[in-house]
Amino acid sequence: MEIITNNERETEQAGEDLAKELVPGSVVALYGDLGAGKTAFVRGMARGLSLDCRVVSPTFTIVNEYIGANQLFHFDMYRLASGDELFDIGWDDYLTRGGICAVEWSENVEDAFDGTETVVKIEKISDTSRRITVETGEGIC
Repeated sequence: MEIITNNERETEQAGEDLAKELVPGSVVALYGDLGAGKTAFVRGMARGLSLDCRVVSPTFTIVNEYIGANQLFHFDMYRLASGDELFDIGWDDYLTRGGICAVEWSENVEDAFDGTETVVKIEKISDTSRRITVETGEGIC
């Protein structure tokens, strides 16, 4: 599926729409350049999961946990070099907690994925427009 968004709000809406289709334990692997809109997409996912929280990039903390009626674990792998480092911070534990895992900079930890993840690629078309490509894995209803 391909979506064209024309502003940040529409990018958030795309994330919200996707989140409503995910099942507990889903992994969303996000790809896109710096400033592409990955965190905006995750902000929308949080809204789609009925989480009332301030979503910010976890660049320095590696993972932010948003807990409410649902759980969203927001990872930023920018500073990691491999999936081994992801496992070192407890990736297996997050996968078994029944929440949704949203992983920014997934290209850095692709060896940690098992092929069931939903892949979201966000490409800048212009300063405000984005092309979002969603390839569903087994985590979609």
